Amino acid sequence: MNKYQLFILTAIFFFFTAFKTDNPAYVLYTNKGKTVKYSKMLRKTKRADIVLFGESHSNPISHWLQLEITKDLYEIKKKDLVLGAEMFEADNQLILSEYLEGFISQNRFEAEMRLWPNYKTDYKPLVEFAKQNELIFVATNIPRRYAAVVNSEGFEGLQELSGKAKQYLPPLPVPFDPELESYKSLLEMGGVHGHANENFPKAQAIKDAAMAHFILQNWSSGKLFLHFNGSYHSDNYESINWYLKQYNADVKIVTITTVSQEDISELSEENEGKADFIICVDEDMTKTR
Repeated sequence: MNKYQLFILTAIFFFFTAFKTDNPAYVLYTNKGKTVKYSKMLRKTKRADIVLFGESHSNPISHWLQLEITKDLYEIKKKDLVLGAEMFEADNQLILSEYLEGFISQNRFEAEMRLWPNYKTDYKPLVEFAKQNELIFVATNIPRRYAAVVNSEGFEGLQELSGKAKQYLPPLPVPFDPELESYKSLLEMGGVHGHANENFPKAQAIKDAAMAHFILQNWSSGKLFLHFNGSYHSDNYESINWYLKQYNADVKIVTITTVSQEDISELSEENEGKADFIICVDEDMTKTR
């Protein structure tokens, strides 16, 4: 080995030594606030029936880890991996499926879907991975117009919809527990901002119920359903998690959430217990939208 090669190897060694651990962008924790390796999270998720990956919608670390865990679970489960997301509404399933199966072009797909503003940076890599590997990708969310019906008329307003419209809903009547903290806090939050009404939490609940319904509709024993949703829809083992258990008490669920802190060296008490695995990201992390 000549002096130049030795210099290069030494420089590479010191570069990775210096920047590997002294200022991480995120730390992964258990629900009890103990640090945990990604490999352990992967081992636990691969044994689940359903994984609810709660993201912070504009957090790039969330989206990067979503893609990484999708790739890694695919290596383990292959075609037994099913993907789904809050970001796609159930009445757009046909368009999504036609794109994945190669019947329509990418331009046509993106023009006709009701895509979120950060689709290209944050969700397109997941869709393209599903397309490349011929995976099922499920649009799990209720069409927003029907959530608006619940917000104005309560669950009763859904009964007036046509049979065709109801195929995009969970089974009616929808169970609802107003004492769940996720819904109580929404009502309190609405009061602070001056737009509270008793249907406000129900409009959130109908989304959770719909996502749980479409997850289970596309899951069967032996498969692993990896679902991407805002963390509020699965934090504290409520919301989607609660509805999944209402519809199938035996299903094995693993939850992941994303939080931000000024100091990520220790998980704050308020963030403990939110999920089985907690991605704690430096609050200075850039946003994707």
